[in-house]
Amino acid sequence: MPDFAEPLARLITELKHLPGVGQKSAQRLAFHLMRGTREDAERLAQAILDVKDKLGLCPVCNNISEGELCLFCRDTTRDQKVLCVVEEPHNIIGIETTRQFAGVYHVLHGALSPLRGIGPEQLKIKNLIERIGAGQIAEVILATNPTAEGEATAVYLSKLIKPLGIRVTRIAMGIPVGSDIEFADEVTIWKAMEGRREM
Repeated sequence: MPDFAEPLARLITELKHLPGVGQKSAQRLAFHLMRGTREDAERLAQAILDVKDKLGLCPVCNNISEGELCLFCRDTTRDQKVLCVVEEPHNIIGIETTRQFAGVYHVLHGALSPLRGIGPEQLKIKNLIERIGAGQIAEVILATNPTAEGEATAVYLSKLIKPLGIRVTRIAMGIPVGSDIEFADEVTIWKAMEGRREM
């Protein structure tokens, strides 16, 4: 690494800890911050501290929340009978952008991964089963990621939930809109065929 003044080198090192930020990106960000005003730096620092100090987890769904309940659990217009299970809070954003889902969420905070030491105890599964056991839920949509871990988690949850007499569905996966079948791998094509629907 080139010789930088110690405060700048320390900032670059800290920025490299962010996901997707390598040496060159960290340097660009550091120089951008250095060129900005002190007020810009204070606003950024305060925003980071506010995230750490003012946000917590919703006790109902485990989503990020500023108050006692997250905005989805507080929203009385949402369908409390339909529960969508996701791996991480940022997965909710993708579903919400469609403006098609009006139910509520449950965030697991990960997926089963025995190789990384993540079992059911490390995920927010216990309060999911408690929510379902309370009797309000009619359908659970498993919207875990289309990875080996996400699939394993969906299968595991399905085996836990189905005996409770609840409808369990899995989001369809397949070929993205605008892409070409020729470039899709066999698992993606298989999932697309499996998730086909009547026209």
